[in-house]
Amino acid sequence: MSEIESRLLNLRERIAAACGRAGRDPYTVSLMGVSKNHPPTAVAEAVRGGLRLFGENRIQEAKAKIPGCATGLEWHFIGHLQSNKVRDAVDLFQFVQGVDTLDIAEALAKQAVKRDRTLAVLLEVNVSGEPSKFGWDPDRLLETLPALGRIPRLEFRGLMTIAPYAEDPELARPVFRRLRELRVRCSDVLGLPLPVLSMGMSSDMEVAIEEGSTLVRIGTALFGERPVPQ
Repeated sequence: MSEIESRLLNLRERIAAACGRAGRDPYTVSLMGVSKNHPPTAVAEAVRGGLRLFGENRIQEAKAKIPGCATGLEWHFIGHLQSNKVRDAVDLFQFVQGVDTLDIAEALAKQAVKRDRTLAVLLEVNVSGEPSKFGWDPDRLLETLPALGRIPRLEFRGLMTIAPYAEDPELARPVFRRLRELRVRCSDVLGLPLPVLSMGMSSDMEVAIEEGSTLVRIGTALFGERPVPQ
């Protein structure tokens, strides 16, 4: 068993333990491997361990990496999407997390229409209000939802957020709880179930799961420290 496969097993045990505390079925939580700055060989090790879901933060890196990985994997774009990268995002990814403006949503839909496909997306919310983070202000998102709901070819699956980093993961709990509560309000406005809550990373995934996360984005705890890009 490789080191990455061993870490993957440990992560699944952590997910199961957190679900046990929350009275949840572990199968309701998806584990995403965030392969930023890691080569296709690292992805292949995770695939050997049974992982099929991966996320990338940068379009250019994904363009070089994804063709060198196994076919049949599910790739999510989880970084900040710039308008000039929208076409590539629709070509490369099955799912775009982090839709944070109406303009980006409309640009994604335009490219999806051209390709005669439907694109699954999440709406990124800056729950903590950190100036350095992207994402909707919760109140602004609620105001914009009717316009978002009229956009064709986008399948709104849920919400995502990035909690502020803290040594104590308990400090992220209010952020995750607010996203879960916001999901209910957004679902009512759109008339959609919005089943996905993408929240929780290596340092705070247990707290996120206890607060309702259905998808945790794991980089360091799976692949190890990111190598410095050349």
